[in-house]
Amino acid sequence: MSTSTTSPGARAAAGTADYLDQRTGIGGAVKEFARKIFPDHWSFLLGEIALYSFVVLLISGTFLTLFFVPSMGEVQYDGPWPAMQGVEMSEAFASTLRLSFEVRGGLLMRQVHHWAALLFMASIVTHMMRVFFTGAFRKPREINWVVGFVLMILGLAAGFSGYSLPDDVLSGNGLRITDGVVKAIPLIGSYMSFFLFGGEFPGTEIIPRLFTVHILLVPALILALIGLHLFLVVLHKHTQYPGPGRTDKNVVGYPLFPVYTAKAGGFFFIVFGVIALMAATMTINPVWNYGPYDPSPVSAGAQPDWYMLFLEGALRLMPGQAEVVIAGYTLSLNVLIPAMVVPGILFVAIATYPFIEAAVSGDKREHHVLDRPRNAPFRTAFGVSFLTAFLVLVLAGSNDIIATLFKMSINDITWAFRILLFVGPAFAFWVTKRICLGLQRKDREIVLHGQETGRIVRFAHGEYVEVHRPLDEYEQWVRVAYDPPRPLEIEPAEDSRGVRRKGYRKDRLKQRLSRTFFEDRVEPVTPAELSAAHSHGEHDTLEPGTSHAPAQVTSEVGGGPVPETGTDERNR
Repeated sequence: MSTSTTSPGARAAAGTADYLDQRTGIGGAVKEFARKIFPDHWSFLLGEIALYSFVVLLISGTFLTLFFVPSMGEVQYDGPWPAMQGVEMSEAFASTLRLSFEVRGGLLMRQVHHWAALLFMASIVTHMMRVFFTGAFRKPREINWVVGFVLMILGLAAGFSGYSLPDDVLSGNGLRITDGVVKAIPLIGSYMSFFLFGGEFPGTEIIPRLFTVHILLVPALILALIGLHLFLVVLHKHTQYPGPGRTDKNVVGYPLFPVYTAKAGGFFFIVFGVIALMAATMTINPVWNYGPYDPSPVSAGAQPDWYMLFLEGALRLMPGQAEVVIAGYTLSLNVLIPAMVVPGILFVAIATYPFIEAAVSGDKREHHVLDRPRNAPFRTAFGVSFLTAFLVLVLAGSNDIIATLFKMSINDITWAFRILLFVGPAFAFWVTKRICLGLQRKDREIVLHGQETGRIVRFAHGEYVEVHRPLDEYEQWVRVAYDPPRPLEIEPAEDSRGVRRKGYRKDRLKQRLSRTFFEDRVEPVTPAELSAAHSHGEHDTLEPGTSHAPAQVTSEVGGGPVPETGTDERNR
């Protein structure tokens, strides 16, 4: 007879859990959530990287808040950095130097915070790219796409507000640009600038206000939206890649507990470790080399972080002469267009695309199985053209560095980027769409005839054929188990009595847009086509094993008989 004993720690944990369950009912929620099934694919980790890097931001930011002084009051530096001895600077910049050189671990935490911010934005962007190219934004996830978009905008706001806090030359130049953009707004620009900066630029209030935005307002909004984002993921169930047994009515994967809780815990420490390693070995934002902010020096090579570089590039590409005088008032199009119109077009396109595609497709079904990007040629081509425009703007934001590095004319580089901004996305769209359609045609060929093996064999009567390897069940399913969207069909312009139908013009416009999206496509192989393709006349007498191969053939390489055995799995 055996007896089991329970340790005091286990009894205490069980008692605590029972106490909470009786008063909150949390046990049922935990049980339901722990049984939630999640599919397994490496690309789903991109969203987790964003979440974990944000956790690192909160931890490191809490440390930095204890020592940073958000004040623009003037002090004289007397710390250990000799190049700044006796220099007049703001308390914000002086506290940043103190964090870097006098607080134990301060420089490491500063760099952890900065690298985590860069990784946070990079993972958000790549996560949204994965969602976009696979069609994960379709019904019922349109709202969650908008939530993710707002999270990206808040990430930009958090990055810019934090980047500006040290009050060094680099961040001051960024605020100077911001002041110029705000002042370019017609009628109210100068008043808004005066309000933001607490007076004429640079004023005395911008650093304390940015500090409040950076540590309180934006993080609170991000936390709330992350909670909403995760809630919607659980509510709608996770998307999954196509494969045998995977449909819009199920999820194939592993339960949250214990599989994904263990994976998530380990992955968090991996992300944290990589960020810490980068912070310990790669210097970023050495403000002591720039000095405190002074409006007079603006050096070449002054670029913001990568996620704001597209705005810098747009400003650099816009001709400075683009100004219009209306009734004695100057309208600064050279600032308004690159700083507001261009970002506005980019952001509106990102936020509204799911709704536009749903409207022109007329598809009201729920989608839980993802698209292969090649099966949505227009969407994939549009996404690549969008990224091409973004890349051109990012490179244009570094035109001075490119000119210095390659010893080229900065004017020639600027004109090249101006042309590329219009030609590059159109060319990328055309090339990507043709590639997608070509890959779809290749899929049809592979499904119908199998994979090419490069082996040429000969029948007894002299016919030469190439041996094809039949697809297995998974390979075949991925290539045929999808329903390509088709252009909308609308009712005639006039009814049976010859009366023009109300709303025809709107339907006609929607149909034209639908054709733009879905007219160019390649239909997947149907069961009838597959059956017909596997009927090869006299080849049907061959032993099963390989497509287009005889039971005994002569190899042109070896010269001897080559028996073929195996099972043809194409019709599974």
